[in-house]
Amino acid sequence: MSLVVEGLSKQYAKRIQALKQVTFQVNEGECIGIVGESGSGKSTLARILLGLDTYKEGKIRFNDRAIAPRKRSDLRQYRKSVQMVFQDATSTLNPKLPIWKSLLEPLDNFKEVTPSFFSEGSLSRKEMAEELLELVGLDKEMVDRYPDELSGGQKQRVSIARAISIEPSLLVCDEPTASLDVTVQVQILRLLKELQQKSNMTILFISHDIRAVSFLCERLIVLKSGSIVDQFQLSDIYHEERHPYTKALIQAAAI
Repeated sequence: MSLVVEGLSKQYAKRIQALKQVTFQVNEGECIGIVGESGSGKSTLARILLGLDTYKEGKIRFNDRAIAPRKRSDLRQYRKSVQMVFQDATSTLNPKLPIWKSLLEPLDNFKEVTPSFFSEGSLSRKEMAEELLELVGLDKEMVDRYPDELSGGQKQRVSIARAISIEPSLLVCDEPTASLDVTVQVQILRLLKELQQKSNMTILFISHDIRAVSFLCERLIVLKSGSIVDQFQLSDIYHEERHPYTKALIQAAAI
């Protein structure tokens, strides 16, 4: 698996340049963090990578195949390989559906997928949902609950379970812990780390919190005002050559 982004730029209005010549690569099994303050272009980048927003300048290649911003046939196959965990789990779960139905939406969309982590033998739909819940540390008895019966952390675990249900090659996480309290943030980060280590899943973790990114990721990309200003291995985070903005983020987070 490889994702290559070259010279990606995005302009929403004549004077609003959300992304400026963004270039980076994600390789199989990596856990890469993109960090930057509000307005740095993080969410715009995430939406473009998921095919939820268009772009005119730059290239995106996934497994050596160009991903055009408007070709639906290409995007369907791409979205089977690239799934996303959003910041607000509440808005991504249908309040009128029990959890088990929301969990199985990706598998319903891609019926040809048979996840390797399911038990052998024929499983009912609810049994599939139960196994997905257990995969993310939730009680299988929650399958019949509705979103408003779950805590924020539980809903985010459900969102993660749904995203990994079709075993994507790449999981994009856009501020998945930002709306949670500190204790639950740590639990979600540990869950993602555990899942990544067990399955060698490739993760692109986008956050304003360099502390969270440093906990989860082995390589960091720093985004400021739509431009990449720094890229480095986690082991080099305190290197003297770090960009002043990176140093400011480190100092503010007291890490």
